[in-house]
Amino acid sequence: MGLLKVDSGSITFNGSNLLVEAAERRAALHIGYVPQGRMIFPLLTVAENLEIGLGNQPRSNRNIPDHVFDLFPVLKSMLRRRGGDLSGGQQQQLAIARALVINPDFLILDEPTEGIQPNIVQEIGDVIMQLNRELAMTVLVVEQKLPFVRRVCGQFFIMTKGAVVASGNMDALTDELVQEHLSV
Repeated sequence: MGLLKVDSGSITFNGSNLLVEAAERRAALHIGYVPQGRMIFPLLTVAENLEIGLGNQPRSNRNIPDHVFDLFPVLKSMLRRRGGDLSGGQQQQLAIARALVINPDFLILDEPTEGIQPNIVQEIGDVIMQLNRELAMTVLVVEQKLPFVRRVCGQFFIMTKGAVVASGNMDALTDELVQEHLSV
């Protein structure tokens, strides 16, 4: 995002160092991002929220892809509703759909289950797994709910103070690691 100054390290995606790329160049790298708290535009319609995600696309390519509605069919029937009138779960689906309209190669989801009812959490988990397994999309999930992470993720990274302190395949996320790094 570029909101905070980086003291050290690098972030590389498809050969580009994201820390030195201009914001407009980073936006063109096919990285989808869904911030914590959804951050939809509550006064805009669902259609307008989705179209905002297409802003960096050439004008000839500013159409909402059909697969977005295949993943989140509820949104198709709500295109004229204001984003702020949707439930929290529907807003989260809209936020994810907005990130997907550019057909990203890499999707970052920050706390995708926050404040969402369990059945929508299940649907969002199913979508994440479908994006990864069927569309070969890399998905980075930043999440506190361990059962959700265990269900949808193949690998984990635990960070403390900006440094990776543990990582591996999900089956290596032992109770001991959880107790050591994630328990209060």
